[in-house]
Amino acid sequence: MEIRRLNGGDAEGYRVLRHEALLQNPEAFSSSYEDEMYYEASDYKQRLDSKFTYTFGAFDENLLVGVVTLVPEGKVKLKHRANIFAMYVTDSQRGKGLGRELVKTAIKQAAELSSVEQIHLTVTSSNEPAKKLYASLGFEPYGVEKNALRIDGTYYDEDLMVLFM
Repeated sequence: MEIRRLNGGDAEGYRVLRHEALLQNPEAFSSSYEDEMYYEASDYKQRLDSKFTYTFGAFDENLLVGVVTLVPEGKVKLKHRANIFAMYVTDSQRGKGLGRELVKTAIKQAAELSSVEQIHLTVTSSNEPAKKLYASLGFEPYGVEKNALRIDGTYYDEDLMVLFM
């Protein structure tokens, strides 16, 4: 298993995995499949080539099977913060430690950015495995956003978590 930073050349694999994530676990993402269903690889290429975001992928041979994105804040008053978004591991690869390695890679990247002192993320309140993973890596809950997402009339709360570096 290889974990590395993705770039524009990975855009098609990212598109396939991203669409899978949005379909399989819609409650885990603020974007919906309907929001991105017409996105082509070229739409993701720019995101992956951005020097302001860090998207890491886990590969099984040449197949992208997991991703996580770290986005450092750009505004002067927020430069001490970064955010983790779009964490996903395909169902067949769960339980093998890939999620842990992806998040550890994002944390390591944040540590290399001299301005980042804390990393924030949100996780669906009912997603106990993800919450346990984040807590085991040092993330602490600091609040709950009630009714953060609404999917087909059902509301989902999100736990707010932070890791102080």
